[in-house]
Amino acid sequence: MGFLLYIIIGIISGFVAGKIMRGGGFGILVNLVVGIIGGLLGGWLFSLLGIYSWGIIGSLITSVIGAIVFLWILSFFTPTSK
Repeated sequence: MGFLLYIIIGIISGFVAGKIMRGGGFGILVNLVVGIIGGLLGGWLFSLLGIYSWGIIGSLITSVIGAIVFLWILSFFTPTSK
């Protein structure tokens, strides 16, 4: 059950991160996948800093921050159309 909860939180955070990022991210499907990866990234980065989250809200905040960082990193590797 815990793994499913992480996936759901990652999906929600990918959606939220896509709305926060300028340009809307990379589309809904990619944003959802990025949210899952970002949740893992956020948890890892926060644990390196000695910051731990508890509960669903803490996990969601960590996951959204991780997804935003991951979307920001991905933006350097994708061409922009002007």
